[in-house]
Parts: sequence; structure tokens; C-alpha cells
Amino acid sequence: MRSCNFFSITGLLYFIKLPWFITPNVQLNMAMIVLAFAIIYYFRLSASIGIGMFLFGLFCLILCYIIESFVPFSLWLVCLMIFVAAWIGQFYGHKIEGKKPSFLKDLQFLLIGPMWLMSFLYKKIGLKY
Repeated sequence: MRSCNFFSITGLLYFIKLPWFITPNVQLNMAMIVLAFAIIYYFRLSASIGIGMFLFGLFCLILCYIIESFVPFSLWLVCLMIFVAAWIGQFYGHKIEGKKPSFLKDLQFLLIGPMWLMSFLYKKIGLKY
């Protein structure tokens, strides 16, 4: 669910366009700027996790571009539906666990969640971080 939240927030920020273009077809947007700062944060904690989060962030940006270009629904609407569904799933999972979500204590945990999932993936495939 956290990766869905990461993507949906990226998509909602992707929808906020800035007046500059990276290429003739790709306009700079808030998702790119926020992801750049988040990736710097991840790299400061761990270079290998930073690489993984950079690749996942790039994947999210490409997916946003594809949805915006080829899906008949607006990107913000698709991301909003994913966001709501992911949060419902996340709170339901916390109810089953019997634990309060840690991000309610500190907003920094919103950035730690995706990194935690990346570390779990790294353990599964045998990469050190």
C-alpha cells in the first residue's frame, strides 16, 4: 500500500505543472522537484537505498506520463482514487496488526515507509544496503 501512496502522491504533484520544459514533450512539474529532494534525503541515509528509490521514483514519473498521455481519465482523478484506496487498505492493515500508524507521531515516517519497503525488497533479492 505504501508504494501505491508514493505513486499517487507523485501523480497528484505531477499534475501541478511549472512553466518550463525539460524536453519539448515533458513539462517540469512539482513531482520532479519534490522527488529530487526526497531522493537526496534517501541518499543521505543509504546510497543503495537512494539508488532504488531513484529508480522507483523514475518509474512513477514515467507511469504518470503514460497515464496522462494515453488514459482517457485525468491523471489527478486516477491518482486520487489510488490514494483513497491505498489509505483505506493501509488503515485496515494497521487495524489488523493492532498498531497505530507511526506517521501520526512524526511526518518523517511518511518518507521512511517507502524506504522500509525498498529495504525489504533488497533483503528478498540479497542486496546489501
